[in-house]
Amino acid sequence: MKVPIVTIIGKPNVGKSTFFNRLAGSRIAITTEEAGTTRDRIFYKIGHPEMDFFLVDTGGLEFEKKEDTTIEDDIQKQARIAIEESDLILFMVSFKEDLSGYDFKAAELLRKELAKKPILLIINKCDQIIEESGLAHFYELGLGSPLAISALHNTGIDHLMNEIVSHLKERHFLTKKDKSYKTAEQFEENHLSIALVGKTNVGKSSIINALLNQEKLIVSDTPHTTRDSTDTLIRHKGKDYNFIDTAGMRRRGKVGTGIEHFSILRTLSSIERCDVALLVIDSNKEISHQDQQIANTILKENKGLILLANKWDLKKDQDQPEEERRAAYISHLQKKFPFLSWAPVIFTSAVTKKNLGQIFDQLDTIIQERQKRIPTAKLNHFVENIVEKHKPTGTKNISPKLFYVTQTDVKPPRFVLFVNKKKYFHFSYMRYFENRLREAFGFTGTPVVMEYREKEQRYSNSHKS
Repeated sequence: MKVPIVTIIGKPNVGKSTFFNRLAGSRIAITTEEAGTTRDRIFYKIGHPEMDFFLVDTGGLEFEKKEDTTIEDDIQKQARIAIEESDLILFMVSFKEDLSGYDFKAAELLRKELAKKPILLIINKCDQIIEESGLAHFYELGLGSPLAISALHNTGIDHLMNEIVSHLKERHFLTKKDKSYKTAEQFEENHLSIALVGKTNVGKSSIINALLNQEKLIVSDTPHTTRDSTDTLIRHKGKDYNFIDTAGMRRRGKVGTGIEHFSILRTLSSIERCDVALLVIDSNKEISHQDQQIANTILKENKGLILLANKWDLKKDQDQPEEERRAAYISHLQKKFPFLSWAPVIFTSAVTKKNLGQIFDQLDTIIQERQKRIPTAKLNHFVENIVEKHKPTGTKNISPKLFYVTQTDVKPPRFVLFVNKKKYFHFSYMRYFENRLREAFGFTGTPVVMEYREKEQRYSNSHKS
């Protein structure tokens, strides 16, 4: 399901970051008295009893800076980006400052687009109860009735949240109480969702078009043609697969305009709601730090993963035997992604449709692997064997002991290792355990989640005394 995007715009130092942190529940954005200091996280998923939404702080957007660029120019860009990319706009001004030309210019631009996107006028820094007459001059902006809040003192926030949800309802976003919401949840539960992710211009849309045998999505050599995420239902051998084509993710330092930040936000949202992610890599280019970052995001979300080495038909060294070329490239991938040895690699070409059918076979395998349960008796027989081969190392006075293991969940598989003193178990032993676990039971294409838990010690009454 699409998660709505709510964007805060306004000139520097009106309290956008403080408001952002208030709703997010933590100090995510940087807040200081110096204007323009937000440079960290700019979006956060807000959980609400009726409807979740992404909140975006435009103070962290990176705009193209020129010598003659002014604050007014930045506010204008914020407004244009919010109009194009958001589902609801929060235009924020400060009660403690007079309205400026910047405010009126941005308000004028927003008024022209009122039919496209709803706008809420937020008056921040109302640290005391303000009579209606005290807000009269804010009506001059022509953006409707102002909502007085104090993000710092948490006043007026509940009312504002209700207004946000109300406006999103009017734009036909489903609430958690709607029957259609449950229907949509059931659809996502009953259909495997696959997110195609990767840098720009690696061929994600082309792969979907090749799978569809039709030009349904826009394909262009120009990066960032796909800014939003598009769902495409594909039936293969009687099964339905929901493919999510996402905007390309670029290294943060290369993001030139605020629109690309929204593309990253939608890509992260797609990863969050997928079952398996297909990380598409241009096999003719070097693996970049951004490729590694995307893979890390997939791991953090505990999603299934397939690596697609795309544009394989253009790969150089055509004189080298195919098997050798593939083996060499897989070895290269394992060096660049040292913790993804369990992720299958498919060598694809959207142009020739080479190996695209293998995607469905691997997807079916990964779903089975993500749902796999290992009986506790088998697990503990396995534990006896690996501890016998390699005992956890401790100190002279402390001997770490692994008592037993149990699987607690699936999608992804989760395991709890019961030990005597978890602080004496080094991370490397967990890695050793995972590698041996995969050798014994598989779990192809899926992360496995493991945690140490100390087993409660039982003592006799005589021992206690």
